[in-house]
Amino acid sequence: MNGLLHRVAGLVELPRAGIVHRLDKDTSGLLLVAKTLQSHTSLVRMLEAREISRQYLAICIGVLTGGGTIDAPIARHPVDRLRMSVQEKGKPAVTRYRVLERFKAHTYISVELESGRTHQIRVHFAYRRHALVGDPVYGGRMALPPASSDTLIEIFRKFRRQALHATRLELLHPVTSERVEIEAPPPVDFQDLLEALREHAGMRDPK
Repeated sequence: MNGLLHRVAGLVELPRAGIVHRLDKDTSGLLLVAKTLQSHTSLVRMLEAREISRQYLAICIGVLTGGGTIDAPIARHPVDRLRMSVQEKGKPAVTRYRVLERFKAHTYISVELESGRTHQIRVHFAYRRHALVGDPVYGGRMALPPASSDTLIEIFRKFRRQALHATRLELLHPVTSERVEIEAPPPVDFQDLLEALREHAGMRDPK
């Protein structure tokens, strides 16, 4: 927020400095920020109406057999107030995912949100016992595949955040109504982890 206020002083008049699509701490990728109150109101409405497509890339622990949907309500954890958890009386939360690549003990996935609960992707995959690599809150700490090389071990040790990246946003511009598609490739640490997992599995980048 401080960085945004430094660049656009007028954002001080907007809720959360105009931020509409936020990210968890240590999640990389795209933010959506409105510069006017009119745009902010319009974008918030579109987000609530599920008219903004939000796509993520993630690396989870374990080998998924295929894509699917996680439909499980989320609420504040009853004991640890810094965490969220799946609870019967929580707010509806739906996460759709598809498998991009499988490795020996991990899976690279594309994820799309139908709802936007706090920590939703991280909570849903931990609930399915496939926590995201490096997640310090939901149990995705170091999980080395068998016969890991020294290089892979070192990359895992250096990866000190959840392997989650907001890669794509699709929406209608709040002023012109033109369709806007924005993409951001994963940062270097995420790509290095992917390459190390491919090498360990004897794979090449499919691109």
